[in-house]
Amino acid sequence: MTPLHIASRVAASLLGGYAFVWGFVTLGIALQLAAGVGYDDARLLCNLLAFLVFLACFCWAFAAASLRRVWGVLAGGGALMTGAAWLLLGGAR
Repeated sequence: MTPLHIASRVAASLLGGYAFVWGFVTLGIALQLAAGVGYDDARLLCNLLAFLVFLACFCWAFAAASLRRVWGVLAGGGALMTGAAWLLLGGAR
């Protein structure tokens, strides 16, 4: 492994993991709000789960065989979940 490959894995685990968790939390809160759960309860639950999701993303970024897949899933998944939450909350009005 080259130093650039390792640096990209580290960046994917931190930045991509952050983007994925951001999307997870926003979509989770939006879905719970749509289901009638209060904002504070929805935020608390999603923020508690965010630690576990980030840990899983961080570990998977180093265990996965394809670095391209890691970036695609983490950054792309985070963007898709954030977009879905935006649409669910009426951002396209």
